Amino acid sequence: MTQLGPNRYGKSAIRLVKVVRDGPTHRIRDLTVAIALEGDFARAYADGDNSLVVATDTMKNTVYAFAGEHLTGAIEEFGAVLGRRFLESEQVARAIVSIDEHAWSRIGDAPDAFVRDQASRRTAIVTSARDSVAYEPGIADLTVMKSGKSAFAGFPRDEFTTLPDTDDRLMATKVNAVWKYTGSTEFDRAHEAIRSTLLEVFAEHESESVQHTIWIVGRAIVDRHPEVDEVTLTMPNLHHWLADLSPFGLPNDRSIFTPTTEPHGLIQGTVRRD
Repeated sequence: MTQLGPNRYGKSAIRLVKVVRDGPTHRIRDLTVAIALEGDFARAYADGDNSLVVATDTMKNTVYAFAGEHLTGAIEEFGAVLGRRFLESEQVARAIVSIDEHAWSRIGDAPDAFVRDQASRRTAIVTSARDSVAYEPGIADLTVMKSGKSAFAGFPRDEFTTLPDTDDRLMATKVNAVWKYTGSTEFDRAHEAIRSTLLEVFAEHESESVQHTIWIVGRAIVDRHPEVDEVTLTMPNLHHWLADLSPFGLPNDRSIFTPTTEPHGLIQGTVRRD
């Protein structure tokens, strides 16, 4: 006896750019959107019956059609509007809208010329059901570095351990953070405040490991922002190895490094409100 297990389908990598014109001054909204639907779609899988399948092309076109009127505020709000639209189809039980927003900054004082900000991406996953909407905002690919106040020592050693203890290392990581709100909030204000907390605490604290950094940063986000119920931080350890200049008869007092991206440590942790 066989049966269909959990399933979903949708449209990914929907690219959208909207130019917001406020007189001569323009603003760019640059999004990558993904839609996923869950619900009564078993017949499409088991019987090849597409009578309840919302076409993924329809999903793509809905994003473009709604952007003019509804992409006016936070991406979380736009995701909720899209979710409600797809729930108008009775066979849809849940609509999951994932949005990445790519930032553009004006070039100098030019009102209509921009440079793309590659420092990070704002993200949001909005899950809409008949009786609820859940928001999971976040930050992706926020690359940060500590050239001081970072250590890693006291770990177990065996015959395969070559890493020396250090109380002064260069630590770099590409932060991915996702948090959950306890209720409704001002999404734009909250996002900027949480991002500021993350960067401030990362810079100031004395790190004993990436695990320790995740705890210190995550705890600060939950403690300082009562609207946050929990935060999950993923921090790959982007290693910077001290370059060996001894073959050239040159000293290297922890100033010249070789950056590597592979292989790298991958550390993740969730800090939640008790």
